Order: sequence, then structure tokens, then C-alpha cells
Amino acid sequence: MQTPLPSLPALSRPAIARMAWPIILANASVPLLGLVDTAVIGHYGSTAGLGGLALGALLFNFIYWSFGFLRMATTGFIAQADGAGDEPEVRTTLARSLLLGLGLGVGLVLLQWPLLQAYFAVMDASAAVEAAGSAYFGARIWGAPAALALYAFSGALVGLGRTRTLLLVQLLLNGLNAALDMYFAGVLDLGVRGIGLGTAVAEWTTCAVAALVLWRILRARHRDGERFVPVARLRDAARLRRMMAANGDIMLRTLCLLAGFGWFASQGARFGDVTLAANHLLLQLVSFSAFFLDGYAFVAEALVGAAVGARDLPRLRRAVRLSSELALVTAAVLALSIWLLGGSVVALLVPQPEVVASARAHLPWAGLYVLLSVAAFQLDGVFIGATRTREMRNAAVASLAAFGLCAWPAAAAWGNHGLWAAFVLFVVARALALLPYYRALQRSLAVAA
Repeated sequence: MQTPLPSLPALSRPAIARMAWPIILANASVPLLGLVDTAVIGHYGSTAGLGGLALGALLFNFIYWSFGFLRMATTGFIAQADGAGDEPEVRTTLARSLLLGLGLGVGLVLLQWPLLQAYFAVMDASAAVEAAGSAYFGARIWGAPAALALYAFSGALVGLGRTRTLLLVQLLLNGLNAALDMYFAGVLDLGVRGIGLGTAVAEWTTCAVAALVLWRILRARHRDGERFVPVARLRDAARLRRMMAANGDIMLRTLCLLAGFGWFASQGARFGDVTLAANHLLLQLVSFSAFFLDGYAFVAEALVGAAVGARDLPRLRRAVRLSSELALVTAAVLALSIWLLGGSVVALLVPQPEVVASARAHLPWAGLYVLLSVAAFQLDGVFIGATRTREMRNAAVASLAAFGLCAWPAAAAWGNHGLWAAFVLFVVARALALLPYYRALQRSLAVAA
């Protein structure tokens, strides 16, 4: 076996924090782009354009979130190969993920018409909104291969512990995207089509830059005797099956999470427009908190993957403990901020007093969700790094079932408070379902050592 390369920093709290903050900033930069797009169309477009942009962006968010397995599985496999000192497998894993991402992206381009028709057949939109949404989708879809290839590149950067490089790539994508959107939609007056075109051009440009950056990183590490991309490894049927199985498991897990959030939104709508709006605002606070918790979960992916690759149980335990300690402190600060300041934030976002009052009444649940969700975030990071994806899938299915069984009677008995209680149970159940698997993971490493 080759000597492992010291690509990851020492396991200490400051080192973990240094790895986490670029991921937090990279995640936080994403919603800012949505604000820029909305502002551009708001100033230069129409109400129908805003509606079309919202519906088109929602479709892309669903598609790309469903394909998030490309980033997650790539991180786990590359971190393990890096921990084992298997440099050819690091390069081959990236090549496999890149080919899969490009292939899926081309498939989306080819299937764009039936996708769009099916989507707007379900959405009850006006003809003007549908026309604007179709124009946005028709322009942006050409960036799909690059967008999914960027998932593979991002996964590789996380797996190798290059989180600062990941931040630079994300800032390039979002900064260039915002500039092009303003130019195409504002200066050239292309409207929502210009927003989609700007995004596609930014995705392809950033994809090319990320490819060059990773090629240089991996070329500098290429000290083994194998080809840069070993064809025999690339065609290895066992590794291909393992990658596809992991991707399928993560996709099913993601769909379960999407179903849970969708169910929460639909049930909240049954209590009226005010409750629906209040729940949406509170979910924005939860989503903002997720940027921070994801930072530590991503670090756990890289560190745990390296420990699993090196068959180093003490390193795994230390990585989980230190990253979880920082994540728990961060979650406590975020929850306290929601409890103390969330009402003021909501009042700044919306002028309707009835919506603000409803959001404030349910604010404790949002803070509790953030505080208790840290275990699920961290365990997801652990199992992504260990590529124990079947366990993640099973936990997601079990937690979704628990949520569904509790949401109906709880909402019927206590209204929106009952719905929020079931929603908190949803994230807690996911962590509880993963705990036995985590003990099994430790036992398997102990035996391997």
C-alpha cells in the first residue's frame, strides 16, 4: 500500500473550524444570487416574469437537489481513497463521477421538452407566467451538464479537504452569474431568458476553471506509476456497481427529505394563507441555520472518509467528536438567536401583522428544530464520508414514515403547533435511526484494524 498523503489537516478544533468556514460562506453565497435575480427582474421585467422566474428556479432546485448524490458520493469515495493513500483511485473516482454528471446533464438537455410540459401541467400558472418560465428553463437547461459536473468537482474538493478552493469556485460561479444576469436581463433587455442564459454561461465558465484547478492539484500529486486516469480502474465493474448503488441510495434518501418538507408545506397550507406564509418565513430561518451546520457536516465527510480509508478508528472517533462539538455549539447559538431575535427578523421581512404574529407564536419550534437537527446533520456527514449509503437511505425512509404517522393526529389535535412538533420529530428520528448504524461502523473499523 502506498504511503498516505497528508492532504488533510491535523484533527484539532481550530483546524476543523478553518475547514468549515469556507463551506459556510460558499453555502451562504447561493441565496444571494436568487436575490440578485429577483431584483433584476423586479426592476427590468414584469410580474409575470417574476412568477416565471420563481417557478423555473423551483424546478431546477428540485432537479439539482435530487442529483446531489453526485457531490456526496464523490466526497466519500475520494476521501477514503485519499486516506488510504490510493492516488490512482482518487483520480479515477473523480473521472467516474464527472462522466456520470456530464451524462445526466446531457440527458436533461435531451429531455427538456417533456420535463417542462409535465411540470407546467402540474403547476396552475397563467399563460404569461408559463411563457416566462419556459423561456427561463429553455435557456438555463443548456448549462445542466456543467452544473452536474461541478457537483463532481465540488465533491472532490471537499473530499481532499480543499474547502478554501471550493469557496473560490463557488464565489466565481455566483459572482459571474450575478454579473451576467444583470447584463443579459438588464442591459440587453432579455428578461427571464437572459437570467437563464447568464446562469448557463456562468456554469460552463466555472466548470472549465474548476476542471483546470483540479487537474493541477491532481497532477502535482501524481507520483505513482499508473496513468493519470487508469482505464482499467475506470472500467472496474465492482467499483462501478458500488458507485451506482451509493448514488441510488443517496438519491432515495434525498427524495425522502424532499417529501418530508413538501408534506410539511402542504399540511401548513390547510391551516390558511397566514399559517402558510408564517411557516415559510420560519423555514427561511431554518434554512439559514443549515448553512452553518452543513459546514461542519461537510468537514465530517472529509475527515471520516479519510479515517475509514486509513482504517483508523481513533481518528474517526476524534473527527466525529471534535466536529460535533463545534456543530453543537453553533446550533445552540443559532437556536438562541432565533428565539431572541427571530421575531424582529420576521417583522422586518413582512409587513402583515397577522403573519408576524403567527410566526412569532411558532418561533420556539423553529429554534428547537435547529438545536436538535445537529445530530442528523453530523451523522449524515459521517455516513457520507464512510459511504454507508444504504444506512442513510433506511434512516430517511424510517424518519419519513414516523413523520407521516405523527403529523396527521398531531395536526388534528394541536393545529400548526402539532405539525411543527411532528416536523421536529422528523429530524430527530433520522438521527435516532442512524445511531445503531454508527455503532456498527465503529465495530467494523475495529475488526479491520
